[in-house]
Amino acid sequence: MEPVTLTTDRLVLRTVGPHDTQTVYGAAQDPDIQRWTTVPSPYLPEHASGFTEQLVPDGWAQGSMFTFGVFLTGGELAGMLGLTMRSLGVAEVGFWAAKEHRGQGYVTEATLSACRWIFTEVGVDRVEWRAEVGNHASRAVAERAGFTVEGTLRSAINNKGVRRDCWVGSLLPSDLGLPSTAPYLPARS
Repeated sequence: MEPVTLTTDRLVLRTVGPHDTQTVYGAAQDPDIQRWTTVPSPYLPEHASGFTEQLVPDGWAQGSMFTFGVFLTGGELAGMLGLTMRSLGVAEVGFWAAKEHRGQGYVTEATLSACRWIFTEVGVDRVEWRAEVGNHASRAVAERAGFTVEGTLRSAINNKGVRRDCWVGSLLPSDLGLPSTAPYLPARS
């Protein structure tokens, strides 16, 4: 798949490439990004170049991972968001916000835009969100975006060689007033 660009009133979501390597490298120096996400720590220049020059374009080309830089309309990097295909009709969202842009709702806005896109253009029927238990900032973004937190999974994340429990939640097309590609029959209690 060719990369797409999404826009909102305040943001431009676009793929990142070699011209963004230094910006990504700088943002990923934040200890909170290294602590709560699976980016390498320490985050070295070669990690940033591998991400922008290989991982991101390969994910788009293979249709396996759709990565968007979250940019303000003026061009400044506010965060990063990825939608990784996990199984037929299911993707997982992951994101981080640049330190200086936290608390502005940018990642929530980007998450909603990207989920609308993957529901309508890729045919996904479920987007999952996972975060290590204790990552309250990530959980707040997911909840503001409309995800239903479904519970805690034991030992479900491996972050830098350590197994950790994680929260899991989901967003369905119907949560955004969109149709699904397949009928959904919820369980009855």
